Amino acid sequence: MQVILLERVAKLGQMGDVVDVRPGYARNFLLPQNKALMASKANIAAFEERKAELEARNLETRKEAEALAERLDGQQFVVIRQASDRGSLYGSVSPRDAAEAAGEAGFSVDRKQVRIDRPIKELGLHTVIVRLHPEVEATITLNVARSQEEADLQASGKTIQEAAAEEEAQAEFEISELFDDIGTAQLDEDGEGEETAPDARPSMDPRDA
Repeated sequence: MQVILLERVAKLGQMGDVVDVRPGYARNFLLPQNKALMASKANIAAFEERKAELEARNLETRKEAEALAERLDGQQFVVIRQASDRGSLYGSVSPRDAAEAAGEAGFSVDRKQVRIDRPIKELGLHTVIVRLHPEVEATITLNVARSQEEADLQASGKTIQEAAAEEEAQAEFEISELFDDIGTAQLDEDGEGEETAPDARPSMDPRDA
């Protein structure tokens, strides 16, 4: 099926291009989203008449998107979720979750603009693309943690697993130190209980010999 693009569509073409697409892709995405029109002679002629208007509108929305991208790019947002001790989430983080996290921080982001290529099912820092405009993208980081404390830890560069290993090592060290202290105290007590017995042998006077 041939359609004429009303805006730039990734991997398809630029505004005004006539491209071949699968019928399902056109009916379920391009046409309902007003990203394209059926490439009939009437629609192509109508597009040519509106081309200047569409280009002006595209330029305006792109400038708005660029201004937002400048503030949004590089931002990190915390998403609190329940997870196992190994870091596996009980569920996953969705584009809606990312949009809501950005919204709570004062950024206007629609869930349809968020691109998560693979479901986020682990604790940690995850890079996510936000497509604000067909020609403008921003990169954000989702800090997925079980608590704000863990989020702060991850933001500092440590993983939950590393922190747990450090806590375990510290606990083992403290236990070892405790046993060393107990052993030293026992030795001290044993030393205090010993008395040196006096020499029971009578002294010999040389004149008695």
